[in-house]
Amino acid sequence: MPDEMNSRRRRLLKTTIAGVGLLEFGLSGLANAQAAGNTSPAKGSARLASFDTIRQVNAGTLSIGYAEAGPGNGPVVILLHGWPYDIYSFAEVTPLLAAAGYRVIVPYLRGYGTTRFLSADTPRNGQQALVAVDIIALMDALKIDKAVFGGFDWGARTAGIIAALWPERCKALVSVSGYLIGSQAANHTPLPPKAELAWWYQFYFATERGQAGYEANRNEFNKLIWRLASPKWDFDDATYDRSAQSFANPDHVAVVIHNYRWRLGLAKGEPQYDTLEQRLATAPAIAVPAITLEGDANGAPHPDPSAYAKKFTGKYVHRNIGGGIGHNLPQEAPKAFADAVIDVARMV
Repeated sequence: MPDEMNSRRRRLLKTTIAGVGLLEFGLSGLANAQAAGNTSPAKGSARLASFDTIRQVNAGTLSIGYAEAGPGNGPVVILLHGWPYDIYSFAEVTPLLAAAGYRVIVPYLRGYGTTRFLSADTPRNGQQALVAVDIIALMDALKIDKAVFGGFDWGARTAGIIAALWPERCKALVSVSGYLIGSQAANHTPLPPKAELAWWYQFYFATERGQAGYEANRNEFNKLIWRLASPKWDFDDATYDRSAQSFANPDHVAVVIHNYRWRLGLAKGEPQYDTLEQRLATAPAIAVPAITLEGDANGAPHPDPSAYAKKFTGKYVHRNIGGGIGHNLPQEAPKAFADAVIDVARMV
Protein backbone atom coordinates (compact mmCIF):
# COMPACT_ATOMS: atom_id res chain seq x y z
CA MET A 1 0.00 0.00 0.00
CA PRO A 2 2.68 2.63 0.80
CA ASP A 3 4.40 1.99 -2.56
CA GLU A 4 1.07 2.31 -4.37
CA MET A 5 0.30 5.59 -2.58
CA ASN A 6 3.73 6.99 -3.42
CA SER A 7 3.27 6.03 -7.05
CA ARG A 8 -0.07 7.82 -7.12
CA ARG A 9 1.49 10.91 -5.56
CA ARG A 10 4.25 10.94 -8.19
CA ARG A 11 1.69 10.69 -10.99
CA LEU A 12 -0.38 13.48 -9.47
CA LEU A 13 2.69 15.70 -9.11
CA LYS A 14 3.64 15.16 -12.76
CA THR A 15 0.09 15.97 -13.87
CA THR A 16 0.00 19.11 -11.75
CA ILE A 17 3.33 20.38 -13.07
CA ALA A 18 2.22 19.79 -16.65
CA GLY A 19 -1.07 21.55 -15.98
CA VAL A 20 0.66 24.59 -14.51
CA GLY A 21 2.82 24.93 -17.60
CA LEU A 22 -0.24 24.95 -19.84
CA LEU A 23 -2.21 27.30 -17.60
CA GLU A 24 0.46 29.92 -18.21
CA PHE A 25 -1.12 30.28 -21.64
CA GLY A 26 -4.68 29.90 -20.34
CA LEU A 27 -5.35 26.74 -22.36
CA SER A 28 -5.23 23.04 -21.63
CA GLY A 29 -5.00 22.32 -25.34
CA LEU A 30 -1.77 24.18 -26.07
CA ALA A 31 -0.03 20.96 -27.05
CA ASN A 32 -2.69 20.32 -29.68
CA ALA A 33 -1.89 23.40 -31.77
CA GLN A 34 -1.11 22.51 -35.38
CA ALA A 35 2.50 22.24 -36.43
CA ALA A 36 4.08 25.11 -38.34
CA GLY A 37 3.22 25.19 -42.01
CA ASN A 38 0.14 22.99 -41.73
CA THR A 39 -2.91 24.56 -43.36
CA SER A 40 -4.74 21.30 -44.11
CA PRO A 41 -8.20 20.77 -42.60
CA ALA A 42 -8.00 20.11 -38.86
CA LYS A 43 -9.20 16.60 -38.11
CA GLY A 44 -11.60 15.91 -35.24
CA SER A 45 -9.82 14.19 -32.39
CA ALA A 46 -10.52 12.88 -28.93
CA ARG A 47 -7.65 15.15 -27.76
CA LEU A 48 -9.50 18.42 -28.15
CA ALA A 49 -7.94 21.76 -27.31
CA SER A 50 -10.08 23.41 -24.66
CA PHE A 51 -10.27 26.67 -22.74
CA ASP A 52 -9.55 26.19 -19.04
CA THR A 53 -11.63 29.04 -17.66
CA ILE A 54 -14.52 31.09 -18.97
CA ARG A 55 -14.64 34.52 -17.36
CA GLN A 56 -17.65 36.84 -17.09
CA VAL A 57 -17.82 40.62 -17.18
CA ASN A 58 -20.76 43.00 -17.28
CA ALA A 59 -20.54 45.06 -20.47
CA GLY A 60 -23.37 47.19 -21.77
CA THR A 61 -26.60 45.20 -21.67
CA LEU A 62 -24.82 41.87 -21.28
CA SER A 63 -22.80 39.69 -18.98
CA ILE A 64 -20.27 38.52 -21.55
CA GLY A 65 -18.51 35.19 -21.22
CA TYR A 66 -15.02 35.10 -22.65
CA ALA A 67 -11.80 33.12 -22.64
CA GLU A 68 -8.47 34.82 -22.14
CA ALA A 69 -4.95 33.59 -22.78
CA GLY A 70 -1.42 34.93 -23.03
CA PRO A 71 0.45 37.56 -21.02
CA GLY A 72 -1.77 40.19 -19.42
CA ASN A 73 0.52 42.99 -20.62
CA GLY A 74 0.78 41.73 -24.20
CA PRO A 75 -0.75 43.47 -27.23
CA VAL A 76 -4.43 42.56 -27.38
CA VAL A 77 -6.07 40.37 -30.01
CA ILE A 78 -9.86 39.93 -29.98
CA LEU A 79 -11.22 36.93 -31.90
CA LEU A 80 -14.88 36.82 -32.92
CA HIS A 81 -16.83 33.75 -33.97
CA GLY A 82 -19.83 33.40 -36.25
CA TRP A 83 -23.04 31.40 -36.61
CA PRO A 84 -23.46 28.55 -35.93
CA TYR A 85 -20.09 28.32 -34.21
CA ASP A 86 -18.57 29.54 -30.95
CA ILE A 87 -15.29 30.39 -29.24
CA TYR A 88 -13.91 26.91 -29.95
CA SER A 89 -13.37 27.94 -33.54
CA PHE A 90 -10.30 29.62 -32.04
CA ALA A 91 -9.25 26.86 -29.63
CA GLU A 92 -6.08 26.14 -31.60
CA VAL A 93 -5.49 29.67 -32.89
CA THR A 94 -5.42 31.06 -29.35
CA PRO A 95 -2.39 29.14 -28.00
CA LEU A 96 -0.40 30.01 -31.11
CA LEU A 97 -1.04 33.71 -30.52
CA ALA A 98 -0.50 33.43 -26.76
CA ALA A 99 2.85 31.75 -27.36
CA ALA A 100 3.77 34.68 -29.62
CA GLY A 101 3.19 37.08 -26.73
CA TYR A 102 -0.34 38.30 -27.43
CA ARG A 103 -3.11 38.74 -24.87
CA VAL A 104 -5.97 36.94 -26.56
CA ILE A 105 -9.64 37.63 -25.76
CA VAL A 106 -12.27 35.29 -27.23
CA PRO A 107 -15.84 36.30 -26.31
CA TYR A 108 -19.13 34.50 -26.79
CA LEU A 109 -21.37 36.72 -28.91
CA ARG A 110 -24.84 37.56 -27.61
CA GLY A 111 -26.98 34.43 -27.64
CA TYR A 112 -24.06 32.01 -27.28
CA GLY A 113 -22.40 30.14 -24.45
CA THR A 114 -22.34 31.88 -21.09
CA THR A 115 -23.14 35.37 -22.42
CA ARG A 116 -26.42 36.54 -20.88
CA PHE A 117 -28.67 39.58 -21.00
CA LEU A 118 -28.65 41.51 -17.74
CA SER A 119 -32.35 42.33 -18.02
CA ALA A 120 -35.29 40.25 -19.14
CA ASP A 121 -36.70 43.44 -20.72
CA THR A 122 -33.82 43.95 -23.17
CA PRO A 123 -34.84 43.07 -26.75
CA ARG A 124 -33.13 39.92 -28.04
CA ASN A 125 -31.79 41.94 -30.94
CA GLY A 126 -29.30 40.54 -33.44
CA GLN A 127 -28.83 43.53 -35.78
CA GLN A 128 -25.30 44.02 -37.05
CA ALA A 129 -24.48 47.37 -35.40
CA LEU A 130 -25.50 46.20 -31.96
CA VAL A 131 -23.26 43.12 -32.02
CA ALA A 132 -20.36 45.50 -32.66
CA VAL A 133 -21.53 47.78 -29.84
CA ASP A 134 -21.36 44.73 -27.54
CA ILE A 135 -17.67 44.27 -28.34
CA ILE A 136 -16.87 47.94 -27.80
CA ALA A 137 -18.61 47.64 -24.41
CA LEU A 138 -16.49 44.56 -23.66
CA MET A 139 -13.32 46.50 -24.46
CA ASP A 140 -14.43 49.30 -22.17
CA ALA A 141 -15.22 46.86 -19.37
CA LEU A 142 -11.79 45.25 -19.71
CA LYS A 143 -10.08 48.65 -20.10
CA ILE A 144 -8.75 47.76 -23.55
CA ASP A 145 -8.17 50.86 -25.65
CA LYS A 146 -7.20 49.20 -28.91
CA ALA A 147 -6.86 45.69 -30.31
CA VAL A 148 -6.13 43.65 -33.39
CA PHE A 149 -9.35 41.94 -34.48
CA GLY A 150 -9.84 38.62 -36.22
CA GLY A 151 -13.11 36.98 -37.17
CA PHE A 152 -15.24 35.01 -39.58
CA ASP A 153 -18.93 35.02 -40.48
CA TRP A 154 -20.81 37.21 -37.93
CA GLY A 155 -17.43 37.79 -36.28
CA ALA A 156 -15.84 39.10 -39.49
CA ARG A 157 -18.78 41.44 -40.03
CA THR A 158 -18.55 42.66 -36.43
CA ALA A 159 -14.80 43.21 -36.63
CA GLY A 160 -15.22 45.03 -39.95
CA ILE A 161 -17.85 47.32 -38.44
CA ILE A 162 -15.53 48.22 -35.57
CA ALA A 163 -12.68 48.88 -38.01
CA ALA A 164 -14.94 51.13 -40.13
CA LEU A 165 -16.82 53.04 -37.40
CA TRP A 166 -14.33 52.97 -34.53
CA PRO A 167 -10.88 52.82 -36.17
CA GLU A 168 -9.37 54.31 -33.01
CA ARG A 169 -10.23 51.02 -31.27
CA CYS A 170 -8.92 48.74 -34.03
CA LYS A 171 -5.19 48.42 -34.76
CA ALA A 172 -5.62 45.97 -37.61
CA LEU A 173 -8.04 43.41 -38.98
CA VAL A 174 -8.10 39.81 -40.19
CA SER A 175 -11.39 39.04 -41.90
CA VAL A 176 -12.46 35.75 -43.45
CA SER A 177 -14.47 36.40 -46.63
CA GLY A 178 -13.47 40.04 -46.56
CA TYR A 179 -15.96 42.88 -46.38
CA LEU A 180 -19.30 41.70 -44.95
CA ILE A 181 -20.92 44.94 -43.80
CA GLY A 182 -24.44 45.13 -45.21
CA SER A 183 -27.71 47.01 -44.99
CA GLN A 184 -31.42 46.29 -45.10
CA ALA A 185 -31.73 48.40 -48.25
CA ALA A 186 -29.03 46.45 -50.07
CA ASN A 187 -30.63 43.18 -49.01
CA HIS A 188 -33.89 44.14 -50.75
CA THR A 189 -32.21 43.59 -54.12
CA PRO A 190 -32.84 40.04 -55.35
CA LEU A 191 -29.89 37.85 -56.24
CA PRO A 192 -29.56 35.32 -59.07
CA PRO A 193 -31.44 32.09 -58.28
CA LYS A 194 -28.30 30.08 -57.54
CA ALA A 195 -27.19 32.68 -55.00
CA GLU A 196 -30.64 32.80 -53.43
CA LEU A 197 -30.58 29.02 -53.05
CA ALA A 198 -27.42 29.28 -50.93
CA TRP A 199 -29.34 31.48 -48.48
CA TRP A 200 -32.11 28.89 -47.98
CA TYR A 201 -31.89 29.04 -44.19
CA GLN A 202 -32.41 32.83 -44.21
CA PHE A 203 -35.81 32.35 -45.84
CA TYR A 204 -36.62 29.43 -43.53
CA PHE A 205 -35.91 31.64 -40.52
CA ALA A 206 -38.26 34.27 -41.94
CA THR A 207 -41.21 31.99 -41.17
CA GLU A 208 -42.78 30.98 -37.87
CA ARG A 209 -42.29 27.37 -38.95
CA GLY A 210 -38.57 28.11 -39.33
CA GLN A 211 -38.29 29.61 -35.87
CA ALA A 212 -40.11 26.64 -34.33
CA GLY A 213 -37.99 24.23 -36.37
CA TYR A 214 -34.74 25.85 -35.27
CA GLU A 215 -35.88 25.85 -31.65
CA ALA A 216 -36.73 22.15 -31.81
CA ASN A 217 -33.80 20.97 -33.94
CA ARG A 218 -31.00 23.49 -33.42
CA ASN A 219 -28.28 20.86 -32.91
CA GLU A 220 -29.16 18.86 -36.01
CA PHE A 221 -29.70 22.07 -37.96
CA ASN A 222 -26.35 23.57 -37.05
CA LYS A 223 -24.48 20.34 -37.67
CA LEU A 224 -25.98 20.33 -41.16
CA ILE A 225 -24.74 23.91 -41.68
CA TRP A 226 -21.25 22.86 -40.57
CA ARG A 227 -21.19 20.10 -43.20
CA LEU A 228 -22.61 22.26 -45.99
CA ALA A 229 -20.35 25.22 -45.21
CA SER A 230 -17.21 23.09 -44.89
CA PRO A 231 -17.79 20.06 -47.14
CA LYS A 232 -14.19 18.82 -46.88
CA TRP A 233 -13.74 19.33 -43.12
CA ASP A 234 -13.61 15.93 -41.42
CA PHE A 235 -14.77 16.96 -37.95
CA ASP A 236 -15.95 14.34 -35.47
CA ASP A 237 -18.92 14.31 -33.10
CA ALA A 238 -16.83 15.37 -30.11
CA THR A 239 -15.66 18.49 -31.95
CA TYR A 240 -19.19 19.46 -32.88
CA ASP A 241 -20.70 18.58 -29.49
CA ARG A 242 -18.20 20.82 -27.70
CA SER A 243 -19.47 23.86 -29.63
CA ALA A 244 -23.10 22.72 -29.63
CA GLN A 245 -23.25 23.37 -25.89
CA SER A 246 -23.15 27.09 -26.75
CA PHE A 247 -26.41 26.81 -28.66
CA ALA A 248 -28.26 25.86 -25.45
CA ASN A 249 -28.07 29.54 -24.46
CA PRO A 250 -31.65 30.60 -23.58
CA ASP A 251 -31.48 33.56 -25.99
CA HIS A 252 -29.75 31.79 -28.87
CA VAL A 253 -32.77 31.15 -31.06
CA ALA A 254 -34.26 34.61 -30.53
CA VAL A 255 -30.99 36.39 -31.41
CA VAL A 256 -30.31 34.24 -34.48
CA ILE A 257 -33.85 34.58 -35.83
CA HIS A 258 -33.85 38.34 -35.29
CA ASN A 259 -30.48 38.69 -37.02
CA TYR A 260 -31.66 37.05 -40.22
CA ARG A 261 -35.10 38.66 -40.20
CA TRP A 262 -33.53 42.06 -39.61
CA ARG A 263 -31.32 41.60 -42.66
CA LEU A 264 -34.39 41.13 -44.84
CA GLY A 265 -36.23 44.05 -43.27
CA LEU A 266 -38.73 41.69 -41.63
CA ALA A 267 -37.76 42.72 -38.09
CA LYS A 268 -37.02 46.17 -36.72
CA GLY A 269 -33.84 47.21 -35.01
CA GLU A 270 -33.67 49.44 -31.97
CA PRO A 271 -34.01 53.17 -32.78
CA GLN A 272 -30.91 54.18 -30.81
CA TYR A 273 -28.77 52.32 -33.35
CA ASP A 274 -30.37 53.89 -36.44
CA THR A 275 -27.53 56.38 -36.91
CA LEU A 276 -24.94 53.59 -36.85
CA GLU A 277 -26.92 51.56 -39.35
CA GLN A 278 -27.26 54.59 -41.63
CA ARG A 279 -23.49 54.96 -41.62
CA LEU A 280 -23.03 51.26 -42.34
CA ALA A 281 -25.53 51.45 -45.19
CA THR A 282 -23.06 53.69 -47.04
CA ALA A 283 -20.58 50.76 -47.09
CA PRO A 284 -17.80 52.75 -45.38
CA ALA A 285 -14.22 51.96 -46.31
CA ILE A 286 -11.86 50.25 -43.88
CA ALA A 287 -8.57 52.13 -43.57
CA VAL A 288 -6.78 50.11 -40.88
CA PRO A 289 -4.22 47.49 -42.03
CA ALA A 290 -6.10 44.37 -43.10
CA ILE A 291 -5.60 40.83 -44.30
CA THR A 292 -8.56 39.00 -45.80
CA LEU A 293 -8.69 35.23 -46.08
CA GLU A 294 -10.71 32.76 -48.11
CA GLY A 295 -10.72 28.99 -48.01
CA ASP A 296 -10.72 27.04 -51.25
CA ALA A 297 -13.70 24.91 -50.16
CA ASN A 298 -16.03 27.46 -48.55
CA GLY A 299 -19.52 26.09 -49.10
CA ALA A 300 -21.30 29.07 -47.50
CA PRO A 301 -22.40 32.18 -49.41
CA HIS A 302 -19.42 34.52 -49.71
CA PRO A 303 -18.27 37.31 -52.02
CA ASP A 304 -15.44 37.00 -54.50
CA PRO A 305 -12.30 38.75 -53.18
CA SER A 306 -12.22 41.03 -56.22
CA ALA A 307 -15.61 42.41 -55.21
CA TYR A 308 -14.41 43.91 -51.94
CA ALA A 309 -10.69 44.61 -52.41
CA LYS A 310 -11.26 48.34 -52.95
CA LYS A 311 -13.15 48.64 -49.65
CA PHE A 312 -9.80 48.26 -47.85
CA THR A 313 -8.02 51.55 -48.36
CA GLY A 314 -5.07 51.04 -45.99
CA LYS A 315 -2.31 48.43 -46.16
CA TYR A 316 -4.03 45.36 -47.51
CA VAL A 317 -3.29 41.74 -48.44
CA HIS A 318 -5.61 38.94 -49.53
CA ARG A 319 -4.70 35.28 -49.02
CA ASN A 320 -6.37 32.20 -50.47
CA ILE A 321 -5.97 29.21 -48.17
CA GLY A 322 -5.80 25.86 -49.92
CA GLY A 323 -6.16 22.28 -48.74
CA GLY A 324 -9.95 21.91 -48.67
CA ILE A 325 -10.57 24.74 -46.18
CA GLY A 326 -14.19 25.70 -45.67
CA HIS A 327 -16.19 28.40 -43.94
CA ASN A 328 -14.88 27.84 -40.39
CA LEU A 329 -11.37 28.80 -41.46
CA PRO A 330 -9.83 29.47 -38.00
CA GLN A 331 -10.70 25.98 -36.80
CA GLU A 332 -9.89 24.24 -40.06
CA ALA A 333 -6.60 26.05 -40.69
CA PRO A 334 -5.56 27.51 -37.33
CA LYS A 335 -1.95 28.20 -38.24
CA ALA A 336 -2.89 30.11 -41.39
CA PHE A 337 -5.29 32.24 -39.36
CA ALA A 338 -2.80 32.84 -36.53
CA ASP A 339 -0.08 33.73 -39.04
CA ALA A 340 -2.42 36.30 -40.61
CA VAL A 341 -3.05 37.91 -37.21
CA ILE A 342 0.66 38.12 -36.44
CA ASP A 343 1.45 39.44 -39.91
CA VAL A 344 -1.27 42.10 -39.91
CA ALA A 345 -0.07 43.35 -36.52
CA ARG A 346 3.33 43.92 -38.12
CA MET A 347 1.67 46.00 -40.85
CA VAL A 348 0.57 48.64 -38.33
